[in-house]
Amino acid sequence: MPKQRQHGKFWPLVRPMIWEKAQELYQMEQAKTMGEDFKGLTATRRELREGGHFYQAKLIVLRNLWREKKGLPTIEEEEAEPGFFRI
Repeated sequence: MPKQRQHGKFWPLVRPMIWEKAQELYQMEQAKTMGEDFKGLTATRRELREGGHFYQAKLIVLRNLWREKKGLPTIEEEEAEPGFFRI
């Protein structure tokens, strides 16, 4: 009888977060470039990968998880603070 593969604990939880963030990045880009014609369409996973949205989302999500683990504010929380200035 073949041995069943054990599923990890980290990636199964993180992958949906990455896809959600990639979709958010895609929506923001579409809204910016289309202006008034923006319909709010969702992209396929293939489009998200080809457009580089998945990779960017992966970096953002992993960075935010690391910052959360260290007790630091996420990038979004940091930017929302009054007086925030990024160099």
